[in-house]
Amino acid sequence: MEKDPLTIIEQTEDHLIERIAENMQAFGMPSTVGRVLGIIYMNRKPMTLTELSDATGMSKTRMSQVVRDMLDANIAEKVFEKGVRKDLYDVEEDYYQTFITLFTATWSKVVSKNKMMHKKLNRELLSILDEELSPEAEEKVNELLKELKEWLDYYNWLGRLIEFFESEEIFKYVPKP
Repeated sequence: MEKDPLTIIEQTEDHLIERIAENMQAFGMPSTVGRVLGIIYMNRKPMTLTELSDATGMSKTRMSQVVRDMLDANIAEKVFEKGVRKDLYDVEEDYYQTFITLFTATWSKVVSKNKMMHKKLNRELLSILDEELSPEAEEKVNELLKELKEWLDYYNWLGRLIEFFESEEIFKYVPKP
């Protein structure tokens, strides 16, 4: 028995929404964020909190929190539509841009956090170099300072990689199809 074309369409959309939800988890985002992103994307037009609540079965309070997370991650935006009194939310329809946004946001936090840790640890190690240290301790401090320098070099490189993506220069070397 053949399936109804509308059933096939709905099942395909559901599968795509689930894939988007799983992909969001790979970026450290909750699958609910991915599910909502997929629902708005498949809807092909902005949606209200009420529409999103109905589509997901989540409460409006929970939906509001999920949408706020999406706004904070820059993967959704509040849009204005003449004649519509409720807030509408839309998502970027360009998968490449969504990837760049998620990739750079995630790694920017990592870079920032590690650079701050580098500064703290480096300062502490340099401060004990002024003290009387055994040759072994002084050697260990110098090894750690060298390791911290390599660590900083790595996070500076990662920062440049983030800029490479944000500038979209990546597409010169890895073109979109």
